[in-house]
Amino acid sequence: MSTKEEILSRYRRNMKVTGQYDMPDFSTLKGVEYDNPLAQFVAMSENVGSHVVDLSAGDDINSVIKSLYPEAKVFASSLPEITIADRNPDTVDRAQDLNGTDVGIVRGEIGVAENGCVWIPQTMKEKAVCFISEYLVILLSRKSIVSNMHQAYERIQFTDYGYGSFISGPSKTADIAQALVMGAQAARGVTVILTD
Repeated sequence: MSTKEEILSRYRRNMKVTGQYDMPDFSTLKGVEYDNPLAQFVAMSENVGSHVVDLSAGDDINSVIKSLYPEAKVFASSLPEITIADRNPDTVDRAQDLNGTDVGIVRGEIGVAENGCVWIPQTMKEKAVCFISEYLVILLSRKSIVSNMHQAYERIQFTDYGYGSFISGPSKTADIAQALVMGAQAARGVTVILTD
């Protein structure tokens, strides 16, 4: 008998199983509700390191993005209203072609007030734009902000790509020498632009 089997055999001999237990009922868990989910979303987004811009009626989205990133040379987006994009994640041959993107611009579908995260479904051929860009701009409708993750999960609809991710602020880590590093695995900065 191997050491592994010997250990498992001891566990089995000493376990006192008194019956079967059903999974708890989670249907009663509703999560926290905010009186003003938009204000909470803005506060939490800024708390996790995102920059939030409230787009006013009549503002040109392309001019706003250019003014936020005046040093950027390469913009990538597949959104039809983004005319400043040099690269399109739908038309590149491979994900590596997005390397060197200064600002990636995507649309978020759901904003979550309790933690400042945004659900971004994959609507473009190469999802790498969300992770390879130095800076990420997320366009998000003010009307699509919910209070908690329970409400967010109820609204998630997958596209044909079958992929999406929650993004909350810039990528960061402090696991090496307790030195905070921004952009360790993805964007060094995130801007959420609130739209109608």
